[in-house]
Amino acid sequence: MIKRYSINEVEKLAQILKSDGVISVPTDTVFGICARMNSMVAYDKLVRAKNRPLNKSFPIMCADIEQIKSIAIVDEMAVKLIEAFMPGPITLILKAKDNLPKYITNGKDTIAIRMAPSPVIAELILKAESPIFMTSANQSGEAECKSLDEIEKSCPILDGMMEGEVFFDIPSTIVDCTSPKVKILREGPIALEQIEEALKTIKD
Repeated sequence: MIKRYSINEVEKLAQILKSDGVISVPTDTVFGICARMNSMVAYDKLVRAKNRPLNKSFPIMCADIEQIKSIAIVDEMAVKLIEAFMPGPITLILKAKDNLPKYITNGKDTIAIRMAPSPVIAELILKAESPIFMTSANQSGEAECKSLDEIEKSCPILDGMMEGEVFFDIPSTIVDCTSPKVKILREGPIALEQIEEALKTIKD
């Protein structure tokens, strides 16, 4: 049995992350599993928990825009989208800062960024003292888990699980912000029209 924690036990879950553990948490889109970004040990454990191919890098979840700016290059387009939709069901592909360890980006020059969708997850990230790798709770290539019981069956080596609900039940919209023209790589709860509307003032 994987130990389950209430949303009032953020401190305990943060300690698991700080000790290079891997936990599951409810996000606004789907259940996720996460690990501390600033640890290769935690990264390796997350790869094993998810059975994820080594050539696929993990999205990063940050507590706030300051954390995003510490690991990615945030231009005017990114600022507009962060202000309009974050926290929310959107992932931005941004240029990564040059100084990031290779395991974080898999040697790419881009990084996928989300912002904590709730005050509880933001608090967890801040208490863990690091942005976190965040990926859907499932074995790589399989359907996303819909409950804690399914997560426990699919990812039995987790070190803890946060109780809670998810809202959209579909993955986030992924937006590539690395070229002058914005591009949606995966459709989700936020539509292209909404994104174009948010960026209108840049084009004018």
